[in-house]
Amino acid sequence: MIDSPKLTARQQQILELIQNTMARTGAPPTRAEIAAELGFKSANAAEEHLQALARKGAIELVSGTSRGIRLKGSSLRALHEARGDQFHLPLPSLAQLVLPLVGRVAAGSPILAQEHVDRTYHVESSLFQHRPDYLLRVRGMSMRDAGIMDGDLLAVQACKDARNGQIVVARLGDEVTVKRFRRNKQQIELHAENPDYPTIVVEPGEPFEIEGLAVGLIRNTMLM
Repeated sequence: MIDSPKLTARQQQILELIQNTMARTGAPPTRAEIAAELGFKSANAAEEHLQALARKGAIELVSGTSRGIRLKGSSLRALHEARGDQFHLPLPSLAQLVLPLVGRVAAGSPILAQEHVDRTYHVESSLFQHRPDYLLRVRGMSMRDAGIMDGDLLAVQACKDARNGQIVVARLGDEVTVKRFRRNKQQIELHAENPDYPTIVVEPGEPFEIEGLAVGLIRNTMLM
């Protein structure tokens, strides 16, 4: 058992469930999964315990995503020690963020669904001005002139809105794309940063959703 003298037995049980789930799948459990695993009557009961763990500094809760749980301090180090197959970026200090790497996203399913997580990276939080929630592997060269290349890992902060000019991860029907966002009175435009790629125009009523904002980039050569 992880040494956490300030936690109640139930809080310790939940913390270990989070650690074990992240070690096994690369992503934290949802509130509903915690409730089902531990026999709670509802996800609200799990949320109350998570809030208590956050107040005690064992975890951090991130709004806007069902798996918005980050380990902190000794809880993070325990996960680090438990995983023998995890991947680390070549950084000099202890990583502070545990970020799931999302591979190809299946049509119609949440971007952070368990089956989309390829692996987990431990990343130094000081790399980012705004904290990311996950990494997304870039496919293609449509954002080349913004310095985003095929195979790069884009750090994404989960959110549902954006300002004009920001680079977003957007869902268009059954596909997810990375583009520069612009909205006017008539429509939404998603601009590529490569003249070989056309602007995507989203008319009113067409399926569209912002999944997150680009908050950083990890060059694929760092991972070799």
